[in-house]
Amino acid sequence: MAGERERRPVGDGSLGPDKGEGNRIVTHLNKSARGKEINEARGSARAKGRHARTHARKDERGSGREEQHQERLLGGSGLVLNLQRRPRRGHKGSDGDRPGLPSAREPAPEVACVRTSGAPGTMPRRLQPRGTGTKGPPATAAAAPGAARHSHPAVSGDLPASPKQLLRWDEVPDDFVECFILSGYRRLPCTAQECLASVLKPTNETLNFWTHFIPLLLFLSKFCRLFFLSGRDVPFHHPWLLPLWCYASGVLLTFAMSCTAHVFSCLSLRLRAAFFYLDYASISYYGFGSTVAYYYYLLPGLSLLDARVMTPYVQQRLGWHVDCTRLIAAYRALVLPVAFVLAVACTVACCKSRTDWCAYPFALRTFVFIMPLSMACPIMLESWLFDLRGENPTLFVHFYRRYFWLVVAAFFNVSKIPERIQPGLFDIIGHSHQLFHIFTFLSIYDQVYYVEEGLRQFLQAPPAAPTFSGTVGYMLLLVVCLGLVIRKFLNNPEFYSKK
Repeated sequence: MAGERERRPVGDGSLGPDKGEGNRIVTHLNKSARGKEINEARGSARAKGRHARTHARKDERGSGREEQHQERLLGGSGLVLNLQRRPRRGHKGSDGDRPGLPSAREPAPEVACVRTSGAPGTMPRRLQPRGTGTKGPPATAAAAPGAARHSHPAVSGDLPASPKQLLRWDEVPDDFVECFILSGYRRLPCTAQECLASVLKPTNETLNFWTHFIPLLLFLSKFCRLFFLSGRDVPFHHPWLLPLWCYASGVLLTFAMSCTAHVFSCLSLRLRAAFFYLDYASISYYGFGSTVAYYYYLLPGLSLLDARVMTPYVQQRLGWHVDCTRLIAAYRALVLPVAFVLAVACTVACCKSRTDWCAYPFALRTFVFIMPLSMACPIMLESWLFDLRGENPTLFVHFYRRYFWLVVAAFFNVSKIPERIQPGLFDIIGHSHQLFHIFTFLSIYDQVYYVEEGLRQFLQAPPAAPTFSGTVGYMLLLVVCLGLVIRKFLNNPEFYSKK
């Protein structure tokens, strides 16, 4: 028919109208599929970008918290901090291919200790990971082998590397970090053998040990000569020497417990707290032992505590008609009980200073240990009211020189100078706690000298023989009370979980 569309044969290689329509549909579907894949790829890329930005914000918040912690640790000294966070392990399911943020399935990056050569007063950089995505200068070639030895073992089953012997402040628990001391920390936990071996290694506790161990040997030889080789007719077990035994036990125990605490403080958190509690208790024990020696060897020779001298002195100087006999008798009766209570109270205060409620623990400990020294106030008043320099020059010179050393020691213990001025420079040699040890040794050396002089004068004309209950009995009772205090604090984890 003339009006009918002419159909082309299929076999001539041309496309019929039905076949061409189908090809156009297939082409359209292919384009739609490719567009969908592109859209999915773009969505996945945007999701990964959001995930990366989320981790970056978390890292920035964590870095801010860490800088706040460091500023609190450094006491607000105003020093320039140059700190960098180590990249954290990613959460389960995170992308391990992102540079600088390894996943939980991969080993941590190697770390190297890099010291910058910045201006004086700046803190060295924190431990920095080597590799992509890490800011800051790369690790030096010399540090690379050491860092490789301390990297985490791979998943492939390689043997783990030996642990680092000395660590930096950011590699130990917060309870172990000392103010302005950045390096030289021992790992936790250590064995007893490793603790003993560390006294011959350059750690930040090495000189803390030796500055009290050498004085311990010196005082041990000094008291052995006093008790056994003095050439006196009084045997070492005579009641007249009981106050000296109390005093000597306090001096030796103080140095021995200080050495023990500094050597074995890295066994565990609980043992660290226990050793330092014992250190505080030994200082209180020493303070009370000093009061016992003063009570029997020094106070009886003072004009201030002689009613026959003080009664006319008060009448002439002040115009008061007062009989000082009862006042002096009351003082003599209260000296040892008050000193006993102060010793226990000071130990409690020092143990509590290791918790968060105490903002200035070193100042508190220094103050509370000055309180038992108030038992020596009669000697100071004697020098003001009477001619102590002329009557007893040995006591006068060594007494005031002892308190000068104590003031210097307290200054270093509270101020944390010189490490406060340049953190990291005095980590091993020269930091404030070592100077504190040296000056406390000098103060006790002067005290031993004038206590020995008081013993010599006491033996020439003993006013009354010391009793066992008034000397050794008091000391044993104090040991029991201090042991109960330490036990109470150790049973509460709050008091050994903080620095």
